[in-house]
Amino acid sequence: MNTTPIGVLVMAYGTPGSREEVEPYYTKIRHGRPPTEEQLADLVRRYDAIGGISPLAERTAAQVTGLASALDKRWPGAYEVRFGSKYTDPSIEAAIESFVADGITTVVAVTLTPHSASMGSKEYLDRAKAAMGDRGTIICIEHWYDMPGFAELMAERVRSAIDQLPDGLQEAPLVLFTAHSLPQRILEAGDPYPDQLAESGAQIAEAAHLSNYEIAWQSAGRTPDPWIGPDILEVIAELPERSVRALVICPVGFVADHLEVLFDIDIEAQQLAKTVGVALTRTASLNDDPDFLRLLAQRVVEAANA
Repeated sequence: MNTTPIGVLVMAYGTPGSREEVEPYYTKIRHGRPPTEEQLADLVRRYDAIGGISPLAERTAAQVTGLASALDKRWPGAYEVRFGSKYTDPSIEAAIESFVADGITTVVAVTLTPHSASMGSKEYLDRAKAAMGDRGTIICIEHWYDMPGFAELMAERVRSAIDQLPDGLQEAPLVLFTAHSLPQRILEAGDPYPDQLAESGAQIAEAAHLSNYEIAWQSAGRTPDPWIGPDILEVIAELPERSVRALVICPVGFVADHLEVLFDIDIEAQQLAKTVGVALTRTASLNDDPDFLRLLAQRVVEAANA
């Protein structure tokens, strides 16, 4: 009887673990091009604003551990969960090598992002497949925003965020479902990313019984080429003209507290909202929520058994 477990490769972007790692990290995500002094100072400023460094590494580690626990609770010994990062250690390639070294050559690969994008999850999955080569099999979970129970889980968070709005502003506020913007050029090849964000937003809106919601984008890169919009800051700036006094942001494209949530929404968007007289709340991040990780564990098992 074969007792070798199925590998589960959990992949995420990665983040610097200390102030000293910020510049090498920034250089790496810029494909070897060092940032200018101004660019580096701006990134350090944003990290300082959220406490000095991003909690993403800690949050991701907790998610990986939580997923492993959820799998082992229902399917003891059947799955071996490991982490691989796009830009920090351990890398995606190092994780694959560790599986192979331990005789695990069937691996389910999943990224900690709900939607599929050519410049997002596809890059992670392609790296995992290339690292494995002909030594085994990579089973790809390309997206999971539509897994059973996910819309309902997010709807609970939306309703809780609405309840946090001031009295008198909880009736049908505008809800923005957001994800990380990407360069517009991905649209030319028919990238599924925008449609998937729209679909997941519609599913959550239906589950939460929302009457007023839209799709927006955030955290666009600092490059000269155009990025997908509208940006959340553009939307917020125009809300007074639309007589919108209350806003809830549901950053459904992100699954953990990190710079794009803690700074881009909680500080930058919140400051603008206050300036224009709009009450703003956001949904709580999933982080290592056991209900979320049970759903993801079920999705992993379904992929493994397909």
